[in-house]
Amino acid sequence: MAKNYLFLLFLSFISSSAFGQSYTLSGKVVDIVNGKPLSDIEIHVENTHFTTKTDINGSFFIEGNLPPGNQIVLVEAEGFTDQRLPVLFENGLPVHIPLIPLEVNITEEQLQIGIISLSDQELNADAGDADYSISGLLSASKDAFLTAAAYDFSATFFRPRGLGSERGKILINGIEMNKLYSGRPQWGNWGGLNDMQRNRIFTLGTAANDYTFGGLAGTTNIIMRASQYRRGGRVSYASSNRTYKGRIIGSYNSGLNKNGWAYSVSLARRYGNEGYMDGSLYDANSIFIAVEKEINPAHSLNFSAFYTPNRRGKSSANTQEVIDLKGRRYNSYWGKQDGEIRNSRTRKIKEPVFMLNHYWNLSEKININTNVAYQFGSMGNSRLGYDNAPNPDPGYYQKLPSYFIGYRDSPNRETAYRAYENFTEDGQINWDGLYKTNILYGGNACYYLYEDRVDDKQLTANSIVNVRINDNVNLNASINLKSLTSHNYANTLDLLGATTYLDIDTFNTGDAAQSDLNNPNRRVGEGEIIKYNFEINALQADVFMQAQFSYNRFDFFLSASGGTTTYQRNGLFKNGNYPEDSEGKSDKLSFAPYGIKGGMTYKYSGRHIFTMNSAYLKTAPVLRNAFSNSRQNNRTVINLQNEGNINLDLSYIYRDPIVSARLTGYYIAMNDATEISFYYADGISGLGRNVTTAFVQEVLTNVDKTHLGGELGIEAQLTPTIKVKGAAAYGQYTYSNNPDLYLTSDDFNAEVEFGQANLKNYRIAGGPQQAFQLGFEYRDPEYWFFGTTANYFSHAYVDIAPLTRTKNFYQDTDGLPFNDYDPQLARELLKQERFEDYMLVNAIGGKSWRVGSYYVGFFAVINNVLNTTYKTGGFEQGRSANFRTLQEDAQRETRIFGPKYWSGYGTSYYLNFYIRF
Repeated sequence: MAKNYLFLLFLSFISSSAFGQSYTLSGKVVDIVNGKPLSDIEIHVENTHFTTKTDINGSFFIEGNLPPGNQIVLVEAEGFTDQRLPVLFENGLPVHIPLIPLEVNITEEQLQIGIISLSDQELNADAGDADYSISGLLSASKDAFLTAAAYDFSATFFRPRGLGSERGKILINGIEMNKLYSGRPQWGNWGGLNDMQRNRIFTLGTAANDYTFGGLAGTTNIIMRASQYRRGGRVSYASSNRTYKGRIIGSYNSGLNKNGWAYSVSLARRYGNEGYMDGSLYDANSIFIAVEKEINPAHSLNFSAFYTPNRRGKSSANTQEVIDLKGRRYNSYWGKQDGEIRNSRTRKIKEPVFMLNHYWNLSEKININTNVAYQFGSMGNSRLGYDNAPNPDPGYYQKLPSYFIGYRDSPNRETAYRAYENFTEDGQINWDGLYKTNILYGGNACYYLYEDRVDDKQLTANSIVNVRINDNVNLNASINLKSLTSHNYANTLDLLGATTYLDIDTFNTGDAAQSDLNNPNRRVGEGEIIKYNFEINALQADVFMQAQFSYNRFDFFLSASGGTTTYQRNGLFKNGNYPEDSEGKSDKLSFAPYGIKGGMTYKYSGRHIFTMNSAYLKTAPVLRNAFSNSRQNNRTVINLQNEGNINLDLSYIYRDPIVSARLTGYYIAMNDATEISFYYADGISGLGRNVTTAFVQEVLTNVDKTHLGGELGIEAQLTPTIKVKGAAAYGQYTYSNNPDLYLTSDDFNAEVEFGQANLKNYRIAGGPQQAFQLGFEYRDPEYWFFGTTANYFSHAYVDIAPLTRTKNFYQDTDGLPFNDYDPQLARELLKQERFEDYMLVNAIGGKSWRVGSYYVGFFAVINNVLNTTYKTGGFEQGRSANFRTLQEDAQRETRIFGPKYWSGYGTSYYLNFYIRF
């Protein structure tokens, strides 16, 4: 009824003007339930730069060279249903809309509360693990394709345009939150603060952004100001079988009072002994507080702080043999101790963030936003260590049936069957056995639990200036500074019944075995530093400038950035393998990144819009790719340089009252990148010794990649209650050259170069490169809704092992090709595995009630209704590094060193109950 009323009301607004004349637009926005005025409601004249917000009385006013003719006024606000109102500017007459009543968007309320939590796997991405996360639900918008990517495609670790989260920028109150170490946002730093993340501004790709230059994957600014939250409270409880079992959130926002004060607070807890994957515990708490004082109309000061300590048990990647024996939920990282699940690979994050933001309206046309943030704390990843003892991992290859079966012509069935029984009947860590072993060996730890620990202290400051020159020209600029001191070390967590741990490398002898030559043969207890100990100091400074121009038919912008980035390592241990270049300060690495981008929008009419964006960037390598083995020495990557990035995208956008759609084509080239991997290799040539095995650091330099593809999102409101929608992503992401490869290792000290790795035209791993969706939604006027989507995924690939694509693959230890090398067989062995295509059907539904000024409801999501089995990713093991070792493994009845995979969830649910007041 309200929608019909609005439609009839605003069809009656007709005013007149001639081309080039000035017009005014005014009105008032109120709550449809109680008639109270609504402040801070955004008012836009679509396809123009004209925008404003309602004041404390709900009133708004826009004046300027508004385009004549039929236009659409968009009224949008968090928690309310958007309104698109037709008006006509004609003959210079003012347009006044006396009353715009808004109603609460129940469906949006449910989506915001619920679905954000479905992507909690992003909170657990390890900086050292393969990155499958996307910009995630923070980048979800009213764009049909981005909504599909965030809500439905993300379950398969789909990445829009094939770009990882390090290619985008996440800002909170204008402050960049991406980590200097990996370039990725640390999702766990604000996990659980769903209610506080509602106000966000997303810029797609390299389009113009008012806050920062941005990245290839776009920019999201989460606005967490106390005055920007709508007054009221919310309490919710959720149950799930995905990453956690239960979640409780409570939040309250005061709104801006008459004295200019506002505050917001949120508390949350997420918990579970295990999620969908066995043994994957979840224990997380979250607290947020923000206080803002509007000193006067020109100045406002906001302080916010959030702390989200969380602990998460990881799950293992498994070979196909393990999956066949134990199922897709199997996780080798845990076992029971005293009847309780204990996971050996636990990630802990404790990094509080404090922010102070100053907002200064210098004049009606100039705004200055100055921000300071301080973040500190720790991040740790635990694992089991073992010295002079068998590997405790129950999924270790020497404990599996394949190890004993041998070759197809000489299987050892009896021992293989015993291994099969042991693994299928148990197959978990034997914690009691580890304690007994330590006690048996006199109290010195053969087995121990330790943690790879990072203690960061980071100070970030910036100032963002917005200047509106006139109705057509807007200028943006910012200056940013980020300073990091990072302490990296390993420390003992639990000696598992032992009294001491001898801090040496038992795979080496003499001085080479010492972690710290200044303190040889150290015996330590729990909570002490072992193995490695160093600091990283990093400084990043940059400036950003942008000019935006907006006219009746054309909008365009031009943006540039430049800066400096420096890294330096300071070794605190004198490593026995590198006595000359492990202790003390390394050479200082300096880079001068810069970028330029521009874009244009052509508004053929109110329904047909064309956009183009292009960019050229030179970005500094991230910290993790600057040092070849930072845990042991000061050596930097050879010929390290800025990475080059080129982006071009073209879009056609169609909008009318029934149908909205976007079709985009894009081309992205990334050049001169560096990638570092760590693994155990068997079959390495060129070491100048008989031994061909080593734990290595593989360094790829001059890596070029090309991402080419298209995106389509479309939705149609067929009736007031029924909407159909569709989305498609068609991409091809490949290596576009043959990068250079060299290895380092404490087993052979000096760098060993292997020339080019033949990676050209191999596909880049990281989720499906093609995805398609078809779905519908039904929203009943009585506040219940239901929807379902069918999502089809294809062209996902295993991550390849580059060393096997170098001369090492065919070269014997004497430097000559293997005498039995078969090129045809080699091509078969090196063929990249493509995962099977699959389809996931998801369903969503809920019901809400309005009781006076309260809203009560529930909401449910069922993902993978058909319980489809599929793989979300995987990687080739680098262990079989040459033709003979890989052929030998392939000839086995069951491969020992086949690829390892991550399996997708089966049927999973998420159920949420809430009350809003």
